[in-house]
Amino acid sequence: MGRAARPAPWEPRWKQLVRAVVRVHSGRGEQQLLDWLTRVEEPTVLAFVNAHAMNSAAVSDRFFRAIMSANVVLRDGIGMAILMGLLNQRPGLNLNGTDLIPKILQRYRGSGIALFGTQEPWLSAARDTVLARLAPDSRIVLAHGFHETTVYVRVAAAHRPRLIVLGMGMPKQEEVAQVLRAALGFPCLIICGGAIIDFLGNKTSRAPAWMRRTGLEWAYRLALEPRRLFQRYVIGNPLFVARALNLAAHLLRQEGKTVCRSAA
Repeated sequence: MGRAARPAPWEPRWKQLVRAVVRVHSGRGEQQLLDWLTRVEEPTVLAFVNAHAMNSAAVSDRFFRAIMSANVVLRDGIGMAILMGLLNQRPGLNLNGTDLIPKILQRYRGSGIALFGTQEPWLSAARDTVLARLAPDSRIVLAHGFHETTVYVRVAAAHRPRLIVLGMGMPKQEEVAQVLRAALGFPCLIICGGAIIDFLGNKTSRAPAWMRRTGLEWAYRLALEPRRLFQRYVIGNPLFVARALNLAAHLLRQEGKTVCRSAA
């Protein structure tokens, strides 16, 4: 008999990440999560995992360790729902950062808020949007997304914001979040926000509501920025699906062997 196929190096990382995702199954559960995120008592990191994050974790142990170190990891996008379905798990609500982070900003109205990411003029435009629509009367500090990590630590330590939104993209924002949590000595929520500051600053527009509901916002973004997002979506999405199918098949074979041993 031939040897059983060994799992690929990325498979244990994917299994750990899927287990780490916090599942929220109702609107009431979402409100309870928002309540908790508004009352953190120590530096706390909120991260989101989508198909791109899973592909990044497959090839980068450093990124995998950074996102696994987050206090809360939420599911973002239809890709993760497909993966969880293949693994016979309930995916819960799609709590993507683009929709959830504005709700969190509203909860921090009147507080100190840091927006670290993107570049001008969109960074200042994002600040204006937050002050006008989401968190009036807040004290907002800005830093573009191309500094060394020590700069964000110094700015945050000087201003002591209760909420820090990172909009630097993966993997930098997850690594910066890890350092900030270790360095800061006051309660704050640190969010790995991806393109959220670009959305707030009107650099990037949201997809129509029907595309968001059906999980096709990625296609809209690809149409807007084909050169930048070609690798992530055109190459990355099929790769993600192939890995998801391989992982599901491998776990199914493992379950089959366990049943056979039990029967014997």
